[in-house]
Amino acid sequence: KSKIVEVSGKHGSLKRDFKHLPIELYLANSGHEVRAKMYFAKSKQLSMLRSVCSHINNLFDGVQKKYEYKMRLVYAHFPINATITNGGGTVELRNFLGEKRVRIVNMLPGVKVEKSAGTKDEIVVTGTDIDLTSRSAALIRQSCLVKDKDIRKFLDGVYVSSHGTLED
Repeated sequence: KSKIVEVSGKHGSLKRDFKHLPIELYLANSGHEVRAKMYFAKSKQLSMLRSVCSHINNLFDGVQKKYEYKMRLVYAHFPINATITNGGGTVELRNFLGEKRVRIVNMLPGVKVEKSAGTKDEIVVTGTDIDLTSRSAALIRQSCLVKDKDIRKFLDGVYVSSHGTLED
C-alpha cells in the first residue's frame, strides 16, 4: 500500500502522505469511501487512527468548500494599515503601535488573502489546505506581537475572529 491520499475536487487537488503510520488505507464501497484499519492497537494508537480520519475529512472539505480565516485588526490608538500586494500573496502591515517598521508576511503556497468588503479592519485568508491556511493566519498574527510592554494593557494586534469552511 502506498498510504498516499490524493483528493481532487472543484477547488483543486490535495495530496497527503501517511507512510510514517502503521495503518492500512483502502477504498471501499466501490470507491466511495476511504477506510483506515489498524491491528492490535492500544488507545494511543487508536487516537492516531482517528487523527488520520480527520486529516482525510479535512482534505475532502478543502477541495469541496475551501477554508476561510477572518482576522480583525485591533488597535487602541495607532490605526494598523494592512496592504495586500503580490496578487493576494503578501500582506504588509504598517503603523503597528506607531512603529515605522513595515511587517511583510508572505502567504504559504495555495493561500490567498484579501481585505473584507463589508467589514472595516478585517482581512480574510482563504485556501484549500487547512494546514497551510491556518499557518498563514498564524504568521500574520505572530508578526504583530507586542514586545516589552504589558500585554494585558496593550491588546493591539491582528487576531483570528472566526474560521471555518466557505459555504458556496
